[in-house]
Amino acid sequence: MPHRLLFGVYPGGVAGDDSGGLASGPPDDPDRVAEALDRLQGRPGRPFLVRAYTGFDETTRLGGPHPTATPQDARRYAVRGRHLDLVAQYRSAAGDVDGYCRFLRELVEQYGAVTRTLQVTEEPNDTANPILDGCYPSVRDAIVRGVSAAKERARELGYDELRVGFNTTPLFGPSVSFISELTALGGPAFVGELDYVGLDFFPDVFRPVAPAGLASAVEGLLRHHRDTVLTPAGLGHLPLHITEHGWPTGEERPPHRQAEVVATVVGAVVELAEELSLSGYTHFALRDADSSQPGLFHRFGLTTDDYTRKPAFDTYRTLIDRHG
Repeated sequence: MPHRLLFGVYPGGVAGDDSGGLASGPPDDPDRVAEALDRLQGRPGRPFLVRAYTGFDETTRLGGPHPTATPQDARRYAVRGRHLDLVAQYRSAAGDVDGYCRFLRELVEQYGAVTRTLQVTEEPNDTANPILDGCYPSVRDAIVRGVSAAKERARELGYDELRVGFNTTPLFGPSVSFISELTALGGPAFVGELDYVGLDFFPDVFRPVAPAGLASAVEGLLRHHRDTVLTPAGLGHLPLHITEHGWPTGEERPPHRQAEVVATVVGAVVELAEELSLSGYTHFALRDADSSQPGLFHRFGLTTDDYTRKPAFDTYRTLIDRHG
């Protein structure tokens, strides 16, 4: 029987950029989002992830409900067998790890019944961008203690299917040790609580890759992450989920090429899934933030900002139907 992947998509209309800001445009249309999710998922009941982001900082009011920042009210999309892939960002300038752990427990209480994967922090290895968690003090403690807090609350509430993990971007050079430092800090107890590790990667977006070399570049990156990063850190046994991947359209970035990139990257993930224990792939994003803007971060969508489908939408739908 062929190895099956858990697919998903981020359906919001906001994207972070590389300067610490946000690319945004027209508001989400919940009805159009739901229609697009139905099309991508295919048959009702097929497992499918809806990626959503929320976060903790000094303005967070503990004890109350915690709405998703993007997409808004993400819970509404967790129907037809879909579940949330919930990202809990840690952006406490004061290093309030205790508060973050309480926040995570409250997220499990609020969303645990409709959540399949809970990601503790977002790209915590990135220390240069203030919208990412690596910029904030005690982020490693937040991961180690946060994973334990979330898992403990999930067990207490009987959410045995809720998987808890963390993610990074690709790690090279001195940064290769980031995950080893985490496991050294957390020890066997931390390793034992982890269910998966995520990877955000965007080949041929920030550094050009020749079309003929894209598949081999993806394979090389995934093998590097498994063999050089995860295994030496004691996490070689855990599933690796592609938590963000995309390729924006725009000037000199035609929509047909976006479809080719999606097909190539997902094809490489499928080909390597069993060997490298790749559990899933989530596309970033369903729609453009603002199709009228020329910026790189405004046009990652499988559709334009009015939900007009680009060729990559149907490419991804076919891949989900074939390999999901």
